[in-house]
Amino acid sequence: MKVKQWIKGISLVGVGLLLAACGNEEATDTAENSNETEETTIRVGASNVPHAEIIEHVAPTLEEEGITVEIERYNDYVIPNVALEEGDIDANYFQHEPFFEDAVAENNYDFVNAGSIHLEPIGAFSQRHENLEDLPENATILVSSNAPDYGRVLAILQDAGLLTVEEGVDLTTASFDDIAENPLNLQFEYEYDPALMPTLLEQDEGDVVFINSNFAVDHGLNPLEDAIAIEKSSSPYGNVVAIRSEDEDNPAIARLIEVLKSEETQEFILDTWDGAVVPVTEE
Repeated sequence: MKVKQWIKGISLVGVGLLLAACGNEEATDTAENSNETEETTIRVGASNVPHAEIIEHVAPTLEEEGITVEIERYNDYVIPNVALEEGDIDANYFQHEPFFEDAVAENNYDFVNAGSIHLEPIGAFSQRHENLEDLPENATILVSSNAPDYGRVLAILQDAGLLTVEEGVDLTTASFDDIAENPLNLQFEYEYDPALMPTLLEQDEGDVVFINSNFAVDHGLNPLEDAIAIEKSSSPYGNVVAIRSEDEDNPAIARLIEVLKSEETQEFILDTWDGAVVPVTEE
């Protein structure tokens, strides 16, 4: 082979390699840009207050990252889990952890707790009394039909010295059948829909009405100011984001949880509800 032909061949090979390298680089850049600009939509079922408002707060941040959050609002404690199971939504945010665990066990849901975001202290409200210690004998205590909240009510009344629960009973799973001593013979009614409790208070239907903070706030009540007793901040009833187990590694949902648990969102929760809703800072 002549020298000129050899040099020419080497040059052509070099050009080919260079073009191939450039092509690969362009393909890589295109793929990376495609990943960066790929848009994802997450459908989240949430209670009106505070859940949906918290989601609305973080939505613009996620939107900037290509994650659109669509909110489906519910005023119910059953439908959001059914909707999640049937695939109508990708996540729900309305229930505390004991309720979630009971729902999963009872319905065999293939769900995962993606993270605990905030606590809504349950409060005791009354139009008749200023303190729990003022309750007379046979006072009527109105509680919702949400069984996982029974232990929360019992804990508040026990802390006030009004009753005692059987020794060894786990309050997170306790019921009114677990009361050991009830010296005032308090009368418990617990067949009401949770959303109805503020109306029962307005109509003065009982000596004490226990109301979840989301429903209280939704009706213009401030649990810290209007309740005659309120749940301690050490409560295990953090509100969680539930997802199907198949989405446990979904990066968009993981990012949603990160933003919900961010310091900025925690400050928003505290500033907006003045302690009536508090962020969960530890799992």
